[in-house]
Amino acid sequence: MDKVNILGVNVDMVNIGEAADMILDFFDGEGLHSVFTPNSEIIMAAYRDSAFCDVLNRSDLLTADGIGVVYASKILKKPIKERAAGYDIACRVLERINGSAHKLFLFGGKPGAAEKAAENLLKTYPKLNIAGMRNGYFKKDEEEEIVAQINASDADIIFVCLGAPKQEMWIDKYREKLNAKVAMGIGGSLDVFAGTAERAPDFFCNHGLEWLYRLYKEPQRIGRMMDLPKFAVTVFFKGKKFKQSE
Repeated sequence: MDKVNILGVNVDMVNIGEAADMILDFFDGEGLHSVFTPNSEIIMAAYRDSAFCDVLNRSDLLTADGIGVVYASKILKKPIKERAAGYDIACRVLERINGSAHKLFLFGGKPGAAEKAAENLLKTYPKLNIAGMRNGYFKKDEEEEIVAQINASDADIIFVCLGAPKQEMWIDKYREKLNAKVAMGIGGSLDVFAGTAERAPDFFCNHGLEWLYRLYKEPQRIGRMMDLPKFAVTVFFKGKKFKQSE
């Protein structure tokens, strides 16, 4: 599979359908497969933190969740086909496993959010097998208990929605102890499933302006949004020093 190296992060050059196909194939593999969907902010965080960068690069699938990442790939002359957001990939996977024997575990969000997400998901995917749920509020000494709960559910796939970089670090830390086949770090998608957050309308998503809609809805994000121009400038001036695979 071809990749593009964006500031040290090796992003897979796949679209939504191809990503979903790979995840379905992971069900037949050995061990846990991690799936992360970094946007510009996350790649900038990895650029500053080599340990986090290593975690991202150890994943089995790394997709471009953000139009900025797609634009960066074009600057580096290895264009990604389309933005492959975690939410969109998750929905495509849910369509595919609806009515199958595969089991889903929802992990993250405030207390009650996972339960509400499960309720809503079953309205859209009535034959979905949701094996368990756990909120994202926990202490460090509870983590082993959470792993045991997930394993006891016999889930094949886990949606880990703790926000970056916490979700990626958590999956990487416990990948040898989890019995599931797939763990996806998909941030705020659980809140969208729960109905406590709304996704940007299609117009904003289709025109690469989802960031603007999120800023309008959450003006307190302005500090984090400053990473977007920093990302663009860093890719333009320093991106080419990172070697691309042939």
